Amino acid sequence: MKSRATCSSVLGGLLALFAATLTPLTAADAGEITVKFSEGVTRAFPALRNLDGERIAHGDFVQVERGGRVESRMTFRFADGSFYDETAVFSQNDVFTLLSYRLIQRGPSFPETVEAWVDRASGRYEVRYRGDDDSAEQRLAGKITLPADVYNGMLSLVLKNLAPGLGETVQIVAFTPNPRLVTLQLQPVAEDVMEVSEESHRAVRYIIRPQLGLFASLLVSDVPDVKVWILGGEAPAFMKAEGPLYFMGPIWRIEPY
Repeated sequence: MKSRATCSSVLGGLLALFAATLTPLTAADAGEITVKFSEGVTRAFPALRNLDGERIAHGDFVQVERGGRVESRMTFRFADGSFYDETAVFSQNDVFTLLSYRLIQRGPSFPETVEAWVDRASGRYEVRYRGDDDSAEQRLAGKITLPADVYNGMLSLVLKNLAPGLGETVQIVAFTPNPRLVTLQLQPVAEDVMEVSEESHRAVRYIIRPQLGLFASLLVSDVPDVKVWILGGEAPAFMKAEGPLYFMGPIWRIEPY
């Protein structure tokens, strides 16, 4: 069944959210996500806004399916010239499986410049990282084994496929700049009324929370949850998300219009 929902990779910025304090974790409690709503060709133009409603970046989301592989790419172009570009390639045979992932972020809206990619088949990763304009660029490369439940660039897609009322635990790869696995708890917490074209809809509000190690928890106690609203039914839809795109950054809102 094809879902009408758009912007299945809008939450990829979460991978950098806790980069300064993360402790590597294992996949012991995490789970693969069963395909209930398969993805197909989609085009959307989401907006990135601050909490006052001011648009700070224009988005372009393109998703295509070729030969059993889905390529999902989200870009944001900021008013100050900053650029965010995220691409996830995945399969959807019974379960969703991330095949490759690429992230680019640069410009004054971000404290760090990052270009990183990882590939499941080869197990290779590469990272180009600059802490600030005065720092020399670091280049890292090596091998990493991706567990089956890694979902960079796919978190809103994952939420659309969860059973009603149930949460899940998955993982992402965070580039700090060295890659490390981070466990995330996805949990429904409430239903909120949302207005779309003067009609009211009830959307499930999820929170996305990292499972920090003890040391990281002691260092950072006020990291905000990322909030995501999903409209359920026979064709689940992403409604909006609120959270920082980088560690301790401002809370921004992503909306698919």
